[in-house]
Amino acid sequence: MARQPTHPTRPNAEKNPRRDPTAAGQRDASVNRIASHNYFLLEKFEAGVALTGTEVKSIRAGRANLKDSYGLLKDGELWLLNCHIGPYEHGNIFNHAPLRTRKLLLHKEEIRKLIGKTQQRGLTLIPTRMYFKNGKVKVELALAKGKQLWDKRETERRKTADKEAREAVARGRRRD
Repeated sequence: MARQPTHPTRPNAEKNPRRDPTAAGQRDASVNRIASHNYFLLEKFEAGVALTGTEVKSIRAGRANLKDSYGLLKDGELWLLNCHIGPYEHGNIFNHAPLRTRKLLLHKEEIRKLIGKTQQRGLTLIPTRMYFKNGKVKVELALAKGKQLWDKRETERRKTADKEAREAVARGRRRD
């Protein structure tokens, strides 16, 4: 028979209340906002990243930038190019290079699936956000198709129309 606890326990107590929200996984470390403006984001994948210690500390400090970065499939492996992670402030001569190529970690089946889609349809891999999950740095990659200028204008028109409709509905509710 199971033993009953003698003292009450708090089921959802936070481990460390003073911990940084980015490191705790409550907030994204970096977001690529321009990606949804320049690309149609079709399918998203979660990938781990092979990093050095100073890179992880720098990401925790919020010094990562995904703006011009992209994913590349080469020899059955996935790589993250042009991702800028600023040097760690308290690092020494062994600090990392800010724009080095980093390996992304995915399952083989997912990589095979991505190889087929990127080669056949002319799609590309764009990182949309970088975040912490269980203490590990993860990158959300989106399978994306580039937008033309008229696509961008149409998206902007649609957003404006939706916003105006929401505001009209809100004004109607306030009058009642």
